[in-house]
Amino acid sequence: MKRILAISILLAAAVLAAAQAAAPLAVIRQVAGTVEIKAPGRDWVPARAGAALTKDTLISTAFKSVAVISVGTSTLTVKPLTRLSLEEIARLEGSETVRLALLSGRVRAEVKPPAGGKTDFTVKSPTATASVRGTGFDQDPVNLDVDDGNVEFTGPDGLPVQVGAGQSSTVGEDGGAVPPKDMPDQALSPPPPAGLDGSILSFVQGLVDNSGASWGTVDLRFNPWVGAPID
Repeated sequence: MKRILAISILLAAAVLAAAQAAAPLAVIRQVAGTVEIKAPGRDWVPARAGAALTKDTLISTAFKSVAVISVGTSTLTVKPLTRLSLEEIARLEGSETVRLALLSGRVRAEVKPPAGGKTDFTVKSPTATASVRGTGFDQDPVNLDVDDGNVEFTGPDGLPVQVGAGQSSTVGEDGGAVPPKDMPDQALSPPPPAGLDGSILSFVQGLVDNSGASWGTVDLRFNPWVGAPID
């Protein structure tokens, strides 16, 4: 009887491991506006919620458009006018490795390691690299804002700086990441504008109000979004 029970447990564990291995590591959860994806060797197609993404897939968002993507146990919000590539997505023995190439625009990452494991999460732009293991941050090609945990931020000179919770950094004219500065407290929780659609706010977090006016890039410093003029 004990032998049968042991075999059953081993079989259940094997089935669970196989199911986890077969599950896609990156999935589009929500889409607002015009978002397109391009799998390796294929044409650009509209992004749909529930679509699985593979290694080297390109993601592109148009003006006033956002995609929310589950990458392993982490969550990536792709902001408007952004293009990025999923360079590496891997899971091995409870640990996850994620490598993203931010070609243009801005992303927000909520990095969470799998239960009992760890996550090695890196976002690389043409001018800077952010490497984290369990934190939340906003990044564009030259700027980084961190609201939780610590991020190692590196410019073209290859010398990293550690940016902690509530701090920001940028790449200076000399190609180095500047020492982090504290972000003002009042910038962390801006009030929503009147008439904001709550269903959109739930995942876009204040990108567009009901009148169609741009509300911001939703980074922690809450700088106004600089994009195409609004009619």
